[in-house]
Amino acid sequence: MRKTLLLTGVAAVAALALAGCSPAASSPSATGTASWPDSITISLVPSVEGEDLAEALDPLTSYLSENLGIEVNGVVATDYAATVEALGSDQAQVIITDAGSLYNATERYDANLVLRDVRFGATSYASVAYTNNPDKYCAEAPVMVSYAASDTPLSYCNGIEPGADAATGAGPAALKALDKISKGTKVALQAATSPAGYQYPVVAMRDAGIDTDADITQVPVEGNNNAVLSVYNGDAEVSFGYWDARTTVLKEAPDVADKVVAFAYTEMIPNGGVAVSKSLPADLTKQLTKLMAGYADSSDAAKKVMFDLVGLSGWTDKTAPDEITRYGEILDQFSN
Repeated sequence: MRKTLLLTGVAAVAALALAGCSPAASSPSATGTASWPDSITISLVPSVEGEDLAEALDPLTSYLSENLGIEVNGVVATDYAATVEALGSDQAQVIITDAGSLYNATERYDANLVLRDVRFGATSYASVAYTNNPDKYCAEAPVMVSYAASDTPLSYCNGIEPGADAATGAGPAALKALDKISKGTKVALQAATSPAGYQYPVVAMRDAGIDTDADITQVPVEGNNNAVLSVYNGDAEVSFGYWDARTTVLKEAPDVADKVVAFAYTEMIPNGGVAVSKSLPADLTKQLTKLMAGYADSSDAAKKVMFDLVGLSGWTDKTAPDEITRYGEILDQFSN
């Protein structure tokens, strides 16, 4: 077994109290290749809270129960790390979780990675290097390119957005510009568990020969919005956040596109997805995967549930496991 890696999300692993979640033997499946359990449990960290949880989970689990012919239960994990522990202890057989936890589930418990999250048509995203000093970090004047997700024109330089119609956010791009981060530069960084706000940026800066402990002045911030605002307000010269976090501050900083310029993209960071316990029969896993991949397109109501529940536009079975593996290598650099 490989050593346990630092998990994204909440650092401490909280226990899940799940009742009646272990699968029980049932009649053979329709193909006759294995016995299906009477029930399975999905563990996830939803976007909603409190009394809306049961209502939010029910459409998905009811859809799966009806189409699989077995009971599908949904339970709420306290954080992403807890989904991995639930799968490892067989308290859940399916987990909807982040990329770091997918990596840990496959490495520690030999789980099957079956689906990846799709947000606005993409399964991965870049961390963006932002600055309020384009004269220093941009090889040419910034250009305005539309960010299609919010139909907002935003400023980019160094050719990271070569098209004129819509930004793509495709990295890596212009990482050589990080060489211009001089000694003592104030760089806003988020928590060490943040892929876009800390991990990928720190690796990119280290690859550029920057000692991120000694060569820069780290400015701690909480959240992608504050990473953008730190540059906007002049508290830092450079910051990092997901593509494109500038849209999160448009109300309070309507001129953010003028004052905060994107000048580089890191490697692509994988979205999360769905992993399934190796204990489930292969034909059940296959059918479950097909149903979940098609859920968002099954109805308008399902599409809304997907976005409200986990902030997604859908799932895809094009899992790109190499991206998850690379994420594990990044995480390994921050493990204890």
